[in-house]
Amino acid sequence: MAAIADLPLLQISEDVRALAQALIESHALPEKAEADAYHVALAAVNGIAYLLTWNCTHIANAHTRPKIENTCRSLGYEPPVIRTPLELMEP
Repeated sequence: MAAIADLPLLQISEDVRALAQALIESHALPEKAEADAYHVALAAVNGIAYLLTWNCTHIANAHTRPKIENTCRSLGYEPPVIRTPLELMEP
């Protein structure tokens, strides 16, 4: 926790809300995964390059990644590269 103590917290803006809603409306993520939609939207709107997650149910899976990427790009955002920590460490 000490290593990240000085990092700024990302704020939920109207742009983040709109992208999160679009991720749900486009069926990139299910309604029950609203928190996950915000997680992705916060990263995309703020230009975060990588989103590391252990959430393979809704975020880091082969079925949802393309839908997430397409929805982000359709609204003018470059999606983060979504990976699990193990995937990121592969050579």
